[in-house]
Amino acid sequence: MSHYTLNDITRPSGGFAMLAVDQREAMRLMFAAAGEPAPVGDRVLTDFKVNAARILSPYASAILVDQQFCYRQIIEEKAIAKSCATIVAADEFIPGNGIPVDSVIIDKKIDPEAVKRDGAKALKLLVLWRSDEDPQQRLEMVNAFNQLCHASGLLSIIEPVVRPPRRGDKFDREQAIIDAAKELGDSGADLYKVEMPLYGKGPQQALLAASQRLNEHINMPWVILSSGVDEKLFPRAVRVAMTAGASGFLAGRAVWSSVIGLPDAQAMLRDISVPKLQRLGEIVDEMMAGR
Repeated sequence: MSHYTLNDITRPSGGFAMLAVDQREAMRLMFAAAGEPAPVGDRVLTDFKVNAARILSPYASAILVDQQFCYRQIIEEKAIAKSCATIVAADEFIPGNGIPVDSVIIDKKIDPEAVKRDGAKALKLLVLWRSDEDPQQRLEMVNAFNQLCHASGLLSIIEPVVRPPRRGDKFDREQAIIDAAKELGDSGADLYKVEMPLYGKGPQQALLAASQRLNEHINMPWVILSSGVDEKLFPRAVRVAMTAGASGFLAGRAVWSSVIGLPDAQAMLRDISVPKLQRLGEIVDEMMAGR
């Protein structure tokens, strides 16, 4: 059985320039906020995701898609460029307490053998990290996920995202990101997808120090995500994180969020999002060349 390696989802430089379009209810909320008439239908999300895949995948080393809204359509329409690997989200988001993703489990509907036959190279799992929830449960879920991936020769990408504790209101996001990395940074996955320290804001030196601290606790290659980071700051965030030891990015919002809700989404993706993704890819290559 063939086992994929990280080289299967990188650019020739060895860096990751990966695009996420697996946002689910969060994307529906983005369309509503941009003035799409309510209720925002599934079709709106599917069309946007398929268009984004078709237009942006030639400039990405891999693209992350979700089963709920777009995987089948993207595969059937051959919307992903041959040069771009496919990653499938294997997480099921459970809403609650007024938020679209209150907890996460491994999606029982995921069939690793089937997605591999379709050409996918990796699966991704979101792991919500709260200081007052059981670390053992998180580790068990990550272990089960790693086994699910590796038994089929797929790569395992974990995405720990920190949340305030269920009880009490004391929440230090920066410390939580470090604590999550201490707990899950050596958990046997192939790639760690992480939130950018300090939301990418502030003096470069402070950002670099925070990223270096994070790097010390992640014992596998890691990439940053763009949620929560101002898209104008994201190119710098990629550069700083890579200076500290990251190997690139897996990001959606920094590339396409500004075109959500604009008329003629296809033209906007071409004119606005393609140059952003190209620029980010160039930064990744440049930083890898410096290693």
